[in-house]
Amino acid sequence: MKYLLNYLIIGVFALAIISCDSRTEAEKIVDAAIEAHGGKAYESSKIEFDFRNIHYVIYKTPNEFEYTREFTDSTGTVKDVLNNSGFVRTVNGIKIDTLSEERIGAFSRSVNSVAYFAFLPYGLNDVAALKTLLGETEIKGKKYDVVKVTFQQEGGGDHFEDQFIYWFGKEDHLMDYMAYLYYTDGGGIRMREVSDVIEVGGIRFQNYLNLKPEDKNTPLEKMEELYVSGKLEKLSEINLENIRVEPLLKN
Repeated sequence: MKYLLNYLIIGVFALAIISCDSRTEAEKIVDAAIEAHGGKAYESSKIEFDFRNIHYVIYKTPNEFEYTREFTDSTGTVKDVLNNSGFVRTVNGIKIDTLSEERIGAFSRSVNSVAYFAFLPYGLNDVAALKTLLGETEIKGKKYDVVKVTFQQEGGGDHFEDQFIYWFGKEDHLMDYMAYLYYTDGGGIRMREVSDVIEVGGIRFQNYLNLKPEDKNTPLEKMEELYVSGKLEKLSEINLENIRVEPLLKN
């Protein structure tokens, strides 16, 4: 009787844990992917890299972020900083106060876009991200969970209408492919295939082949079929260089 009572207690406790887990299957898949790509290391590190001759410094936690890019042009040394407080541009150390709202928006979107893709899949747990499990598939003999991500308007930023699909390995939880539909700068649709992996400071960074269909109005859900049949064209390569990960000091 003693053992029966113990089993009953364990069973009730297990049911309580299960009932408290309100995460959807799509959210659980994304959680596993974030863990596989770096997990808590994202929140305790400052990340630096070069992308297309521009130097980026990225810091992001669930509550705070700061994205910095620095480059040199005909005006001198340009530094853009985007954080919870807004956007600031300096040239040769002097703050530029004459930027229009349109220019601030364009620069902010540009900085945010690079940071977003470099941090994937970590950013998929942002509050505004809505995740839906589309099902399972197989590409090149590997099985994947397919998750679509859209965004609420509130908290979703200037790109809240953009849509994404991610392919996560069922066994290793790694994000090998992604496709996205965007509306800025005339809009379009892309698919990315991982071309190289660099692991630094416990974080998995990925480079990609950037692919596009012949018709930019192709439905997002059609991209896998076009990829498998070899009907996507290579547009560019997305390569991060000189990656550094610096642990942040904790109070």
